[in-house]
Formats: sequence, structure tokens, C-alpha cells
Amino acid sequence: MNDLIPQQLIESKILLLRGKKVMLDKDLAALYGVETFNLNKAVKRNIDRFPEDFMFQLNTEEFKSLTFHFGISSWGGTRKLPYAFAENGVAMLSSVLNSRRAVQVNIQIMRTFTRIREMLATHKDLQKKIEDMEKKYDAQFKVVFDAIRELMRPPETKKRKIGFGRERES
Repeated sequence: MNDLIPQQLIESKILLLRGKKVMLDKDLAALYGVETFNLNKAVKRNIDRFPEDFMFQLNTEEFKSLTFHFGISSWGGTRKLPYAFAENGVAMLSSVLNSRRAVQVNIQIMRTFTRIREMLATHKDLQKKIEDMEKKYDAQFKVVFDAIRELMRPPETKKRKIGFGRERES
């Protein structure tokens, strides 16, 4: 029961919306093995447990942006704007969904949120240590520090040129 759901799958369902790491109601419902309608119904019966910093409903622009980003097929016939649950909201779900699976999945999701937070903290700590070392050592190591910084930078997406690569001559 420890690896009920692969951690990579849970990580792939965590999105950044309104500056918060969140999970959508449909993704949580799928992980818990319930219908989205039933998950939202349980939340609405206990709405006082879900203040706006725990859960919010996407607006039309956010929803359009997500459907554009992830493609149209994943939301199919959605008639209502989805709800997004922040980490505390996901934790609160365990109090309104009482199945054994919901409890186990919730534990995995909480561990995933913690792991992501630790990875981000480690990355910041590493960057600070490199900057401190760079100040301590002279310019001959500048190339090494620049190379390390380059390796730490996330890859950039490059636009691909369409065509044959040669410029037309007039």
C-alpha cells in the first residue's frame, strides 16, 4: 500500500496557479478513485473547512489557459469551472473523504508536497553556497562557477524555425 500511486504521477498533477501549488478537483478525484461530482459534493457539505487559501474555483481565463496548455481532450465535457486545492486543502480532504484509499492517497500527496518543498529549499541553499564560495575565491575560478550556474539553470525552450534554414536572398 506504500506505493499506491507513483510519486511522479502525483507530481505531474501539481500545478502553479495564483502563486500557489495546487491540484485540480478532477485529478484528485481520479487519484482517490471517486467521481469529481462526488468529491465536490463532499467538499460543499463541509465548505467551512475550505477557506479560499485552501481551495478556490478557477476563473474563465485560468480555465482557458489550462485547456490550451494541456490540450482539449482532458477536460472533455466539463460544464463547471474546476476547483483547485492548495496543500492545506488537500490535507483537509482527508477529513471529508473517509475511504481507506483516500487516506492512503492523501498521505502520498502530502509526502509529495513536502518533497517538492525540500527540493526547492535545497536548490536555494546550494545556490547560496556557490555564491559564498565565489566571493571567497579569486577570479581564476569564475569559469567554474559560471559553468555550475549554467548547469543549475532550467532548460530554455527554443523556438524552432519552420522552413529550410536558409534565408531568402532578394
